[in-house]
Amino acid sequence: MSQRLTFIVVVYGLATLSGSTAQNILSDPGAAGPPVEIVHLYYDEWPTGKRSKTRPRTHADHPPGIAVSASGRKFSNYPPALDPTDLKYTVAELISNNTETPYPSLEINSPPGGRINYTTTPPTGANYQNYFIGVQSVVVDPADRLWVLDTGRAATPDGTMVPAAYGGPKLVGINLQDNSIIKTIIFSPTAAPSTSYLNDIRFDLTPSLTPSGQGVAYITDSSSEGTNALVIVDLGSGAAWRHLINIPAVEATEGFVPTIWGQPVYSNGTTGQPISNVNFGADGIALSADGATLYFSTTGGRRLYAVPTARLRDDGANSEILARASQVFLTGKGLTDGMESDSNDAIYMGNIEDNSISIYTPATGLLSTFVRDPRFSWTDTMSVGADGYLYFTENQLWRGAAYNGGVDKRVKPYVLFRVKLPGNGTKITQPAP
Repeated sequence: MSQRLTFIVVVYGLATLSGSTAQNILSDPGAAGPPVEIVHLYYDEWPTGKRSKTRPRTHADHPPGIAVSASGRKFSNYPPALDPTDLKYTVAELISNNTETPYPSLEINSPPGGRINYTTTPPTGANYQNYFIGVQSVVVDPADRLWVLDTGRAATPDGTMVPAAYGGPKLVGINLQDNSIIKTIIFSPTAAPSTSYLNDIRFDLTPSLTPSGQGVAYITDSSSEGTNALVIVDLGSGAAWRHLINIPAVEATEGFVPTIWGQPVYSNGTTGQPISNVNFGADGIALSADGATLYFSTTGGRRLYAVPTARLRDDGANSEILARASQVFLTGKGLTDGMESDSNDAIYMGNIEDNSISIYTPATGLLSTFVRDPRFSWTDTMSVGADGYLYFTENQLWRGAAYNGGVDKRVKPYVLFRVKLPGNGTKITQPAP
């Protein structure tokens, strides 16, 4: 009996000690920064991975992009190149009750015969100039016009991304007052090769930048097939050219393995290809408040770079050499997809491995944590609204079938969040040319 009593006392004492010690152990709080608000829940379409064999074949799945107009209208895009279940539309306007409607019409989102031309060998993206094929980005410019960036690419049912055909890769401008198309720029194969993947875009509408006086656009090409670069577009003439072509700053880091929610992530689909590293090139992009500096990063590494925009706008004989010499490495950081800037010249970047959004301050060269939340699952596109909020999508990209051996682990709904900007920051605006 005495031995039994002694054992009970010892066990009780260890339990009490363990409980007391656990209360004093420092732990990660998991959250920081201002309140995060849910704006919209996506139950319909999405942009990555492919359909599970057990999931019904409805229209697609999830949204990488978000664009917010001055009046508060919101738009998202759904790239069929990253998720072949994105079948019904590739651009939509968000409406009430957590639903979306094709924008600017269902017709322009429905190319005749589909998004892939199977009459070519190999199959290619459809070459329609007046239809959306595979939109990767939607952005409201400083003059409150919506621009749609079409890669011209889509994926077959097994997840294989087909190359683009001339006519598919394009930039389409839309007047939000009457929802009419005001400009269509068709990219040449030199500006957008068939294996390019035009990812994100920023605008500077300063008239003096180009002879056309219509301003310029800067685009990242994140292609996982190696044709990485920045693409510059004269919005008036439609001329487009590439800079920083396949230099290390725009390419994925060799052997890159991000860790998200404690899990190492690899490219690991079901198309018969071996497991490989995450290899997206130049992706996130942000323009300084004065338009003089372009910031960019890959989604295959953890480094932030910058380049003077004057060097990018130069398309002369020596322009590529000068552009390469002018780009600089700024700082290490976490894995980033979307980036954005505000009127205070703060540069916002998702830190996917930390469930957070960071701020880079050019004046000090320092990073700081802006907001952190365990609900963040893959911070994708960002958009600063005229209401002084930063809007951003969380779309679980890394949980798609392409990264989990063909098993789709994403769980709807995907989420559009917003958070109030610090220091009364707001959207950078300019008058229309």
